[in-house]
Amino acid sequence: SVFAAKPAESRVYQTPADAMAVFPRRRSFGLLAVACVALLACTSTIRPVVAEEAPDASETFEFQAEVNRLLDIIINSLYRSKEIFLREVISNGSDALDKIRFLSVSDASVLDAEKNLEIRISFDKDARTLTIKDTGVGMTKADLVANLGTVAKSGTTNFVEAMSSGDASGDLSLIGQFGVGFYSVYLVADKVRVRSKHNDDEQHVWESAADSSFKVWKDDDGEALGRGTEITLFLKEDAGEFLDQDRLEELILRYSEFITFPIYLHKSKTETVTIEDDDEEEEAEDLDDDESEEDDEELDEDDEDEYEDDEDDAPKTEQVTTWEWHQVNSQTAIWSRDTKEVTDDEYKSFYKSLSKDAEDPTTWIHFRAEGEVEFKSILFVPGQVPFDMYDNYHTKSAQLRLYVRKVLITDEFEDLVPRYLNFLRGVVDSDDLPLNVSRETLQQHKVLKVMGKKLVRKALEMLRKLATQVDGSSDEDDDEAEEDEDTEEEDAEEAKDDPYLDFWAKFGKNIKLGIIEDSANRSKLTKLLRFKSNKSGDSWTSLEQYVESMKDWQKAIYYISGESIEAVEDSPFLEKVKAKDLEVLYLVDPIDEYAIQHVTEFDGKKLQSVTKEGLKFGDEDEDVEKKREKAYKDAFKPLTEYLKDLYGDAVTKVTVSKRVETSPTVIVTSQYGNSANMERIMRSQAFADQQKTSYMGAQKTMEINPRHPVVAELNQLVASENADDATADLAWLLLDNALMQSGFPAHDIAAFNDRVLRVMSKGLSLESLDLTPEIEIPEEEEEEEEEDVDVDLDDFAGIEEEL
Repeated sequence: SVFAAKPAESRVYQTPADAMAVFPRRRSFGLLAVACVALLACTSTIRPVVAEEAPDASETFEFQAEVNRLLDIIINSLYRSKEIFLREVISNGSDALDKIRFLSVSDASVLDAEKNLEIRISFDKDARTLTIKDTGVGMTKADLVANLGTVAKSGTTNFVEAMSSGDASGDLSLIGQFGVGFYSVYLVADKVRVRSKHNDDEQHVWESAADSSFKVWKDDDGEALGRGTEITLFLKEDAGEFLDQDRLEELILRYSEFITFPIYLHKSKTETVTIEDDDEEEEAEDLDDDESEEDDEELDEDDEDEYEDDEDDAPKTEQVTTWEWHQVNSQTAIWSRDTKEVTDDEYKSFYKSLSKDAEDPTTWIHFRAEGEVEFKSILFVPGQVPFDMYDNYHTKSAQLRLYVRKVLITDEFEDLVPRYLNFLRGVVDSDDLPLNVSRETLQQHKVLKVMGKKLVRKALEMLRKLATQVDGSSDEDDDEAEEDEDTEEEDAEEAKDDPYLDFWAKFGKNIKLGIIEDSANRSKLTKLLRFKSNKSGDSWTSLEQYVESMKDWQKAIYYISGESIEAVEDSPFLEKVKAKDLEVLYLVDPIDEYAIQHVTEFDGKKLQSVTKEGLKFGDEDEDVEKKREKAYKDAFKPLTEYLKDLYGDAVTKVTVSKRVETSPTVIVTSQYGNSANMERIMRSQAFADQQKTSYMGAQKTMEINPRHPVVAELNQLVASENADDATADLAWLLLDNALMQSGFPAHDIAAFNDRVLRVMSKGLSLESLDLTPEIEIPEEEEEEEEEDVDVDLDDFAGIEEEL
């Protein structure tokens, strides 16, 4: 069915390449298509298959494969890096140990031949061999032929099938003893020799060079294993790196650090030892002779002799190399233990070992997920920010390690958790993940989506608990504050030690990015936001705290965006809000306004910018406000019309304001347009398009304060038709002043400069701005030449004698 084509025609292809050119190359069956076309030897032509039932007279054939070619595909196509072989062999050994341990539960005598359950790895640079030995269940002669002689044959697969059929001797938790993974050893080896001893059979040897044959014989001359399997790899010329003990230790720690059974590596160590000298007595006699010499020798010679004596007394040493077995995997997989059994110190130690970070983690969560997919996981929040956190944000993935039964599969997560959680560190261990045959890459599967959702939910739950730790303790302190005045100082100290505020200072930008990117969890992320406000002081406030402290009549959550806290604190937009004693959130991070655009409301309260149109407060009498607005509009109609005509396209309209107290004018933007701060950010982009930016510019509305004397006087001048060029200059200065106070640049910088100079000249009563003449430099008088004076040096002779 994979190669089904339209049944309209039947075509004959001369070569497999011609057939492959017709078939669609989809990733889901690309490897299968290549393997089938390359290995088909049963027919001379390939025809598209018609989707219909075969007649009764049809013959059935089996695919024939060249073993050499198939092994070459398995070895060189399934694995991306050579180092994977060590993980596969250790995993197979761990499976064998798991199996013998499982069998020992019902029959302890299976361990009589070898009590220790372990894996030992050694190497020989001269012979260029690498040996991996385990004391697991071992294999009989029949097992060697069946498991290693049949490609993709897994002994554990039969074991699981036996378990599912009701045989109590099976163990469903095994990965697979010898399947395709075993053949990864040929990535680095020309020849492989396997010696194995099973309790039910004698010791045998299996050997192959990855060709079409293998040998099996009874091992009468080799060292007795007792029980288990020993794999010896005869390494290729380009695999010399695997004869380096440091490289081997690095790979074991990377892939098999948390294997249940101890892994020992045969390591060399060079030490400096002292050699005993047989001529010590002769040297002592020489020293006595030196002391009997004459005492009138020079001091420097005595010092020289003493220095030489010290050199002679220095002990002789030599370099000695010793070999010993060193356990590599000392760390335990604490995620497999119950959370109540693991201490905080163990979590911190595990985090430092996992992340190579010197700082303790800020917080962590340890959980077991059940349901459609089961896995165990520990997630950590680092104590310090990675130096490249935002430099490669779109390509950087979370440093989460995926384990399958404590064997590392990959640490390159790209789609499992969203990008904004790329600061997380931790492990995920599952027994039934959908892996491909090489165990290196995850298949795209709905199970992964389910796992990703659970990881994100647990990560946000961890941050939520961190955010509410101090909140819960502060509630208790508030009850005691009525009786003890010192509680306020204690609360302030606790706020400084708030672990969530420390997290917010380091990773708050990630939460804001999550608001933009993760619509499914936006409501949870919104509760994690923290802001400065006009009432927060040195602390921070959340949206929940803002809602709790709102006025009874307040209907919206107010915010203002700007370049810095100092800039927004002095903004004229806060005049009316401060007069009503309302709290305003400060959005001073460049990403704040992007994020807040995705949060239209919180807890039933709409978010309202104080710099945009439509600003309303809930304490006004609407009827009174409408009448007052109409009265002001009629009174200042001459000025509003005059200003609109004068400004032209510089503003969209001119209206009477209800949001300012002491400022004469402000510039507000449309409710759904860009604010002044957003325009500033867009202009600052490295690849900003000036033409496009002008199209997306804010629709500016000038609001005038009808109670301000400057505005009232201008209105009278316009109404009395006494407006002149000076009035126009003042009106333009009023606009430029409003633009700059509201965060916009001046409309026309050159015209603004000219107007300022004209206003200054009028204030100084200057009749003209023509330049004054240049200053005249006075002529310098010629200096009189000094007359030469003859000096008689004899006149100084008496002075010299007195000195």
